[in-house]
Amino acid sequence: MSTPQALRVAVLGGGSFGTVLANLAAENGHQATLWLRDEVQLADMQSVRENTRYLPGFRLADGLAFSRDLEATLAAADIIFVSIPSKAFRLVMQAAKPFIRPDHMLVSTTKGIEKESFALMSEILREESGSKRVGVLSGPNLAREVAARMVSGTVIASTQPDVRDRVHHVLSSRYFRVFANSDVYGVELAGALKNAYAVAAGMAAALKLGENSKSMLMTRALAEMSRFAVQLGANPLTFLGLAGVGDLIATCSSPLSRNYQVGFALGSGQSLADVIEELEQTAEGINTIQIVKQKADDFGVYMPIVSGLYEIIFNEQPLDAVLGKIMQGGQSSDVEFVLPRTSAPV
Repeated sequence: MSTPQALRVAVLGGGSFGTVLANLAAENGHQATLWLRDEVQLADMQSVRENTRYLPGFRLADGLAFSRDLEATLAAADIIFVSIPSKAFRLVMQAAKPFIRPDHMLVSTTKGIEKESFALMSEILREESGSKRVGVLSGPNLAREVAARMVSGTVIASTQPDVRDRVHHVLSSRYFRVFANSDVYGVELAGALKNAYAVAAGMAAALKLGENSKSMLMTRALAEMSRFAVQLGANPLTFLGLAGVGDLIATCSSPLSRNYQVGFALGSGQSLADVIEELEQTAEGINTIQIVKQKADDFGVYMPIVSGLYEIIFNEQPLDAVLGKIMQGGQSSDVEFVLPRTSAPV
């Protein structure tokens, strides 16, 4: 199947990453439209060619269009990227459902889990659209760095080769490389789970923990993520790539990460309510901690970092007491899946 030179691209969501993707597509010569619900924000972006709310300081491509008309936006699209926070993802897809055609390709860029159902965003795309032409975009993609044209890589995961090819065609550039994977569930779980550990990394930074501590946190987080995801059917090798360890390093190391910012503020003594109000953007990690803690308990998966975060955030346990409990845990295998569980309890 040959890929046309120019595609019609719709991006749903006016946050920082949705804006970056729409701009990338427009810069690459595609007919790109960014759909927003907020009329004031849309008018501002049209006027100044900048997302002053979420991505100030970066001028957007002249060819990028903006719209509040969902039907018209989808009618004029070949491929649809959905960059909506997880709590509103299904509602937007239900509104979009009457306008989705069988030939549409649907790609989620949201790194989250639906609270009520534990559904991942790709599952919601399939449920609401009835389409199999679904993909997930995930990786170490801090929006401000991509907007600044710093070299970055991402992963498009889909079981459909034409979806992977189209996304590569739309987004690849001299500073943004697109890699492929067929493990949709693993890539999507990696993107969602790392948000929780970015909160922990922010706390560690606020406490001025050393490099030894940070490296232990990230490697134990990787073991914990993969242990949980494999229990749900993911491929453990996915966690060695950009969507796994790559995204984990980026979000656990950078103050640009919203989840890191939440953790840093909490570790500095602020309340969760004040942090969320001040941030203004969605930090998926807080929801992820709550959802994954319950699911891990249901499956009997040992996740001491997630459990510790839950105790600190939702049960208001002292951070030092929770950290001490984690550090005094029993012997664990250094690398997940290497030692039999009977030899080294995890």
